[in-house]
Amino acid sequence: MAIENIINYLRISDRIASSGQPDEAQFKAIAQAGFKVVINLAMPNSDHAIPEEGYIVTARKMSYVHIPVPFDAPDAEHLKTFVGIMEGVQDKKVWIHCVVNKRVSAFLYHYQKLVHGLSHEEAVKVMLPSWQPNDVWQEFMGLTLDQTGD
Repeated sequence: MAIENIINYLRISDRIASSGQPDEAQFKAIAQAGFKVVINLAMPNSDHAIPEEGYIVTARKMSYVHIPVPFDAPDAEHLKTFVGIMEGVQDKKVWIHCVVNKRVSAFLYHYQKLVHGLSHEEAVKVMLPSWQPNDVWQEFMGLTLDQTGD
């Protein structure tokens, strides 16, 4: 199975990829592709959530981090946690997912813009092209690093 077939897969860089919810076989393909860390931003009760996802991922010798982000209430604390984790795994291949890659798109936008200093025009390239963020997500995407408490 090719990782490119995972729902809404996006290759961000040689080190980072994002997608919607992978299934168990797709996590195996993610591990075989050399990814070492999986970050899940979906809620545990999201559509297609896999209750044993942490076990599935760690059984494949990857690290697993779950930051449950309510789709209707992302906040600066979620972003601070995400940025801290990403900074801690800079030397590893990281797969980041949620339900359909909308949450991840906004978080990676921030990571590119606020941490790596990319312009809005460059940072938006990591986002799912078909997604039009609603007011909640536009407000979230307007957060600054100061608002994360750093």
